[in-house]
Amino acid sequence: MSLSSALQQLASYRANNTRASQETFKKGVTILKSRNAPNLGEDGWAFLEQLALASIDIGRLDVADECTKQLSEKFPNSPRVAVLVGIRKEASESPESVLRYYDGVLEEDSANAAIWKRRISVLKRIGKTEKAVDELSKFLDTFYTDVEGWLELADIYSSCNQYTSSLQALSHALVLAPQNPFTALQFAETAYTAGDLPLALKMFLVVTEMVERDIPAPEDSAPTGISVRAWWGVKLCSRRLIESPPSSPSASDTPVPKTIKLIDELATERVLTSYSGEQGAEGRQLVSQWISAY
Repeated sequence: MSLSSALQQLASYRANNTRASQETFKKGVTILKSRNAPNLGEDGWAFLEQLALASIDIGRLDVADECTKQLSEKFPNSPRVAVLVGIRKEASESPESVLRYYDGVLEEDSANAAIWKRRISVLKRIGKTEKAVDELSKFLDTFYTDVEGWLELADIYSSCNQYTSSLQALSHALVLAPQNPFTALQFAETAYTAGDLPLALKMFLVVTEMVERDIPAPEDSAPTGISVRAWWGVKLCSRRLIESPPSSPSASDTPVPKTIKLIDELATERVLTSYSGEQGAEGRQLVSQWISAY
């Protein structure tokens, strides 16, 4: 492959946020050996960062060091280079050493959000969950609009069976990204696990509306992807609410819809429709048997 083709392919990876570490390394080493990287302008520095990350991924720390050295010389006080150096340290040094490095960077630049998040990830990885939650909470007090941070906090709470706290974190993520059906689905499934079935039902229905609003009427098309999962959630919630109507309001005070039986029927139809066609015939039969058993 020519130098120009390799550069074009690597630029495409960056534009599409594709890691492709093995391919990036193979193409990148060729460019690095040609000594042309510093002459490529801004693309050249972006390439060096890309190659450094790919090299760390596959264990070629020598190449990562060479890339990092060039970047450090060109941008001695760059927050991005500081993060890259930290990731390189994570690959070969002890967590304590890495944390000391991150602490030092944050002392000089407390606004380096990427370093803060790397530090939190290290704390989580070595089992210091309580400290990670504390640091992540402080981080989100400073960088409230970081959706990934709220999702990470929700995941940590869920892993500790603290589902109410997880729902609170997810509610912030939904405020910041209200049109993301995956976040809404995570909220619905967390509410289901927490036992708040009316809230879970409401959010599963929200997901179906989000993903199906721009496609033909439900009866004209089979649910696919995330929509199937959401309809399964609706079916599970409605079935349980019909079998055991709650005697008191849910934790979120979400009421059970008066049309719960119609919702259950619709969910049954939607789930079965998702297994339509020859390839889904066997699955449809199994689902029908499962539904009939309850």
